[in-house]
Amino acid sequence: MNFRFSNEGKAARQLLSLCLPLALIACSSNKDAAAPTPEPIAETPAVAVMSDVHFENIYGDLKNAKFSGIPTGDGKFATIRTMYAQLTSTRLFNENYFAFRGALDDAYARGIRLVALSGDYSDDAQPVNIDGIAAILKEYQAKGMRFFIAPGNHDPNEPYDDDEAGKNDFLTAEGKEQKVYAINYSGCKSQDATVACTNQLMEMGYEKLIAQLGEFGYMPNKADVYWETPFSSYANATYSYDAALTSADVKNRQFEICAEGEGGSYKAEGEKTLGKAFSKCTSIIDSSYLVEPVKGVWLLSIDANVHIPNSAFDPLNAKAFKGFDGAGNAGWNKVLTHKKHLLAWIKTVTARAKSQGKRLIAFSHYPTMDFYANQTDAMKAVFKSGAFQVARVPEQATTSALAGTGMQLHMGGHMHFNGSNDYKDTAGNYFVNVQSPSLAVYGAAYKIVKYKDQDTVDIETVSLNNVARYNELFKYYQTEYDYLQNSSLAADVSKRWSKDILATKSYGEFTRFYFGELSRLRFMDEYWPCEMKEAATSLDGKQMLILSQLQTQVTFAQLKDIPGVLPLTATCMSKGSSSGTPVSASQLTADWTLATTKATQLATAAGYKLDDFAKITAYEFYGDFHRTVYAGELALRDMGTDRVKQYKVLMNAFPTSPAAISMLDGKPSDQNAVNVLFQNQFKQVFSILKGLGSGKPSDRFTINFKTQTLTNTNTSSASFN
Repeated sequence: MNFRFSNEGKAARQLLSLCLPLALIACSSNKDAAAPTPEPIAETPAVAVMSDVHFENIYGDLKNAKFSGIPTGDGKFATIRTMYAQLTSTRLFNENYFAFRGALDDAYARGIRLVALSGDYSDDAQPVNIDGIAAILKEYQAKGMRFFIAPGNHDPNEPYDDDEAGKNDFLTAEGKEQKVYAINYSGCKSQDATVACTNQLMEMGYEKLIAQLGEFGYMPNKADVYWETPFSSYANATYSYDAALTSADVKNRQFEICAEGEGGSYKAEGEKTLGKAFSKCTSIIDSSYLVEPVKGVWLLSIDANVHIPNSAFDPLNAKAFKGFDGAGNAGWNKVLTHKKHLLAWIKTVTARAKSQGKRLIAFSHYPTMDFYANQTDAMKAVFKSGAFQVARVPEQATTSALAGTGMQLHMGGHMHFNGSNDYKDTAGNYFVNVQSPSLAVYGAAYKIVKYKDQDTVDIETVSLNNVARYNELFKYYQTEYDYLQNSSLAADVSKRWSKDILATKSYGEFTRFYFGELSRLRFMDEYWPCEMKEAATSLDGKQMLILSQLQTQVTFAQLKDIPGVLPLTATCMSKGSSSGTPVSASQLTADWTLATTKATQLATAAGYKLDDFAKITAYEFYGDFHRTVYAGELALRDMGTDRVKQYKVLMNAFPTSPAAISMLDGKPSDQNAVNVLFQNQFKQVFSILKGLGSGKPSDRFTINFKTQTLTNTNTSSASFN
């Protein structure tokens, strides 16, 4: 076993082995016994929660003579990523620099002074980016704001420094891509002339991040009423800043993790359950902390990153970053097995918060329950395997275990989604997860959390539609666009994007357009089965409504004989053999005409003309679908009343029981009638869309822990219900 404790931390570790088992018999009772008698708490301040900033220091110093970025004319350099890189990523890299400042300015203007950053505050924890965000946080800190960080899977990417990391797509003044990597990257070692090498692009691990960002929650502040880690041995009554400072030392906030689960006091039981010894065990930092920045408010920053030792782990080089898996897909599911001490600690924190009348806001990077408005199973059934990152959805057992800790409110991020969900267990525990959207995607927003009283919390979502300077970099993207248009290289031609994005007039409009392009350039291939992609990218709303009403015996194999009726083919299907007496392909025209009549009646009944549905182009449809996945209620507000009503017509237009799809060699057969695939598959797609747009309130709402309810307080909210 290669788990080591320093002598200084030995006493704390011994106490930890007693305190952390779930029974929590002795130590937790001592903490509770030492707790002060609850006092009446005056109105507590609001807390802003900002998630997934993915900050990139767009005017940062790369400290490399070969590539400094794009000269801006004022002595600075724009160290930005290409527009193509942004349009194929689930996060912006550049404009969020301005969005972050915009969010901070907005929160400050509202009088908010406490800000929680729930992970991925940086884009991969490179020194150039950490320097940049630290400078901004210090600037606003000087104005009276306080910041409290929880780590995400991008900060750190790995638990230890990655000195081989970098990016391929920094934008040059000529509109081309430039590789920039840390000095131990293979291309740097081989002196590849196409690579600029600088350790400003290395990815920092826990120790460096805590050292550089300690004043933003990772370390105690003298102004704090209280501060602790999961490993602190003092009780509230004996708290002192000096004791907290000792507890905060990284050597005193580590635990044993093994490939199979958490070690330490949990190892014996884990090995007994597994039936064999744990392997690849090592110590690793847990940066979680509890802070009381003002009297009565407890902020619980939970480090839910789980970096599991993998097959490359070398006990003789235990701090090699390649020896650990990334935390992105692990989330709370793996916390249950590999960071059991956190659940024990959370249980003590929630119990003490209740007994002392503290108003507790827990936040981590990862969601604690289904974040797809309970549509996850349907999405798994309809779309490609693994589509929409369903591997990141917490299991119900995970949600149940967290509810069992007594935690009532958790603010999550990671998925870049706006959403809410709640959970009640058989023991009467009520647990709410609120997903704070990213500042770097469509639906960019932050959350304001305000306790009205001990049992009631108001949540407000502040959208960032108008952001100053959001288009400051557009002139550089124009150079990229011109280069791609003029290049005949296949690699460049494939990266062409729509220039219309440079004509957008606001950050909200810009991010909306970005998501349409992200859908076109990435999501449609990555998530949608071939025949579904063809339909979604070919049909407008009018054609969809007609097709929902179509009844025909003409098959996909026959579509080649009657072009012009509808823009579908048999390209994605297996070639089958016809059976029985097929109808003539020309019958499709008559069947389509009858379906058009029925669709017209549906449109008229809803107060529209059939042609109004044609305004929902294919590009708008699949963009709306993905925007609703991410922004939920906010996406419907953006669609407008007519679009929402038209989608509701489509949602209700399909047959109650569509015909089953005939499959051949794992694909739909081309002997399926033309209407069958669309009616079967898109009935489900529209059902999912309805669910995503009709989930729990997620814009402005009130949580009542006593009545165990979420109540919408936005009287103008849109819904597909």
